[in-house]
Amino acid sequence: MIELRIHGRGGQGAVTSAELLALALISEGKYALAFPTFGPERRGAPVQAFVRTNDKPVRIRTEVREPDIVAVLDAGLLDVVDISSGLKEKGVIIVNSRKAPEEIKSKFGNKWRVAAVDATTIATETISVPIVNTTMLGAIIKVTDMVRLSSLEEPLEHRFGERGAARNLEACQRAYERTTIA
Repeated sequence: MIELRIHGRGGQGAVTSAELLALALISEGKYALAFPTFGPERRGAPVQAFVRTNDKPVRIRTEVREPDIVAVLDAGLLDVVDISSGLKEKGVIIVNSRKAPEEIKSKFGNKWRVAAVDATTIATETISVPIVNTTMLGAIIKVTDMVRLSSLEEPLEHRFGERGAARNLEACQRAYERTTIA
């Protein structure tokens, strides 16, 4: 089983990105489950969303406490939330940041692999708003190979319509190409 925890802020689309990733996984014949955790938080408050995938049915419906992958939609959360909590020894952290992954990695004592991409700039250029949820999917796919980028086409079209899907897929592709890993 592969477990992913997404850290974002209310309104950034962490829940949507988890759902889209799960749908792409399912379209490839894998089993997947996506769900959020949040209370009465307001827009901008820290939130988490989770994805579990496996080659057999996923029955666990609790928070992901020991993720294989952590994706961070807002680098400001690195100073607010312990995003590495429970991260497995061979885990990876993927951050929306202009910083080099080596610089971010040192913040965690060089313990895990770290990937970085400037998803905010990519999202602004391609979809005209700094909402990075779908852009970060490109980075997640680059680092994990858990699903093909093309498998996002149908879920994106269903969610955003044909025009919105094309722009979001372009954002994913750019993030895929520009993600660097240390």
